[in-house]
Amino acid sequence: MHIALHCLLAQSSLLDNFSRATLEGKIIIAILAVFSMFAWSIMTSKALQMRRARRLNNLFRDEYRRQKSVVEIHNRRVQVEGCPLFVVYQDGCLELMQHLRPSNTPGHPGRELSFKAMELVKGALERSVARESLRLEAGLILLAIAVSGGPFLGLLGTVWGVMDAFGGVVGGGTGSATLQMMAPGVAGALITTVAGLMVAIPSMFGYNWLVHNLRVLTVEMDNFAQELAARMEVEFLEEHIRPERVPA
Repeated sequence: MHIALHCLLAQSSLLDNFSRATLEGKIIIAILAVFSMFAWSIMTSKALQMRRARRLNNLFRDEYRRQKSVVEIHNRRVQVEGCPLFVVYQDGCLELMQHLRPSNTPGHPGRELSFKAMELVKGALERSVARESLRLEAGLILLAIAVSGGPFLGLLGTVWGVMDAFGGVVGGGTGSATLQMMAPGVAGALITTVAGLMVAIPSMFGYNWLVHNLRVLTVEMDNFAQELAARMEVEFLEEHIRPERVPA
């Protein structure tokens, strides 16, 4: 009951201070409210996206390591939406299939890959990792703007309100500013700083958490791309039979 009373008093105080804010301050608070809605929407959608990506990555990695051939999943025409590792795998397999050729190595029937073509496959894997990282990163710039711009917009509203408060005292012809005269205007001005911090603080925590998860997913994609390239080399890279040395 005591805590609820404090909450009601704080809410009432905030509403009173908002009513005392200048028109410019209220406009800035409205802009910050829009920023806050965008920030929470982005944090929620990106958190769900990265959570789903981690879950699908784990499932796909387990399935990939059970296959006997590196292209077995590709040959089954499997589709996994929202899985970064699958996208990297699919892009690598498509590039691999374009460069495979009949084997010319005696005793090794099937298809093989030249060293030059293998470099092209590695390049395709690197580009795929970069594209998926950018896709996962999309939208985070708005959170960064909210983190850096929210406090400055709030400070702008506060400075503007304080100037108006001092201007009202001077324009009133009193010649001096007392605490009773200045307090309502200053309180109304400070509410914009509170609004800016209420936008920036959650956005900062959300942004740092999302960036950490993005780095983890990017490292996982890099490691998987290297593992995939190594397995493709083992299965398809052409073998050059070296001539035996003639004893001196």
